[in-house]
Amino acid sequence: MSSSIFRRGLLAAILASATPLFASLPASAAEKVVFLISWLPGGDESIPYVGVSKGLFAAEGLDVTVQVGRGATEVVTKLATGAADIGEGGLAGLLQAKARGDVPVKALLSVFSKQPDAIFTTEGSGIRSLKDLTGRKVATATFTSSNVFWPLVLKNNDVDVSKVDLLKVDPGVLAPMLATGKVDATINWTTVGPLFEKALADSGRKLVVIPWSGFGFDGYGLSVFASEKMLKERPEVVRKFLRAYLKAAEMAVSDPKIAAASLKAIVPEVDLDVATKQFAATVPLTVNEISKKNGLGTFDKALLAKTWEWTAKSQNIPLDKLDPESVVDRSFAPM
Repeated sequence: MSSSIFRRGLLAAILASATPLFASLPASAAEKVVFLISWLPGGDESIPYVGVSKGLFAAEGLDVTVQVGRGATEVVTKLATGAADIGEGGLAGLLQAKARGDVPVKALLSVFSKQPDAIFTTEGSGIRSLKDLTGRKVATATFTSSNVFWPLVLKNNDVDVSKVDLLKVDPGVLAPMLATGKVDATINWTTVGPLFEKALADSGRKLVVIPWSGFGFDGYGLSVFASEKMLKERPEVVRKFLRAYLKAAEMAVSDPKIAAASLKAIVPEVDLDVATKQFAATVPLTVNEISKKNGLGTFDKALLAKTWEWTAKSQNIPLDKLDPESVVDRSFAPM
């Protein structure tokens, strides 16, 4: 995506948020939408909060409530059962659910066109690639989705998974374990890097991030989903939501401080500095050579197929069990 496109999108967003027309409308005129984020509110989950705080959803005549989910599986389940209207989660979670049963949920927009999974280590550890993990002690959160892909990522890079000492722990102790040298590395999403930087700095260490995307782990990550019921019964509401969501994304990317401030306006306990750095860490996942080529939010057919291939192989699901094209609906994305 070129800078000119961002400027046009940002200008449109500012104009939309500044429009006074909707301020005079009665509250009952706004269409209510329940949006589900996939984890606890943090800088990496800021986009919908920008849409709310900056009035972008309101400018489209929408009253959006942001609720908290616990991973893509819960997001898909709540959308399928009508507990929420639109949500976001890792695309692999939806692909897996679709392969195991025809859940009435579709993917509409790509947010991360690169996978966020990474190895965190420290400067001076001697770890510069996945092969350097042989014989090392690595900690990971017990229930992270990264664990599903871990064996396949190592296998594809000629690393014997049995020769890496993997410890599954509570996510809250990952940073302290790395900071105190109890482990050589951890498995995390790049988006939590700022939290680790702060913890490591206190112990005189410096964070080194090694993204899996640099070792062949390609595919779509965080994406926007909606229930098929929502798409059928309220299609214009979905289009309005996505239009405002993309404006919010462009506004946030143009200045991560906007993302953090918008989040803090709704979730006061958030650390503003950390949230700013967290959102900044998501920008390369959203704005990169893939999104610049295909457009922000789009699903490229080849990369979508690659995402399904990784998901299927990691779960021992036959590739022909699902056509990944059946999981996405591109007709609602703003042109």
